[in-house]
Amino acid sequence: MDQRLIETPYPMQSHLGFVMKLWEENHAVFHLPLEQFLMNRYGIPHGGVHAVLLDTVMGFAGCYTGDPENRRFAMTLSMNVNFLGRPEGKILVGEARRTGGGKTIYFAEGTVCDELGNLVATGTGTFRYNNSPFASKRT
Repeated sequence: MDQRLIETPYPMQSHLGFVMKLWEENHAVFHLPLEQFLMNRYGIPHGGVHAVLLDTVMGFAGCYTGDPENRRFAMTLSMNVNFLGRPEGKILVGEARRTGGGKTIYFAEGTVCDELGNLVATGTGTFRYNNSPFASKRT
């Protein structure tokens, strides 16, 4: 992966700790080390953690341009998450692919597994490209 494409983590990404591992056309992979603060009262990762990871990887899967000077952004229009199991490992691996769409809207599907290959969650989403001047501004 071209290291010039790795963006500075945004504040929530920094706080939660997920890291981009692969980004190419129609495909993205992020890793999230499991930390105690990500767990729910049962001692397993909170479902919202899976949802954030899926939203992120599906969003990135549709926004690859290959050019760090020509960044593309998208907003989530709808997302479905299916919680399927519990991780046994120490890292969540979010992986997604753009599955279709056009110039304005695209569709993606993703999975969350642990590093041992145990499937934890799946998701699908609909995203709208957003290249407004405000999309790239972070405060």
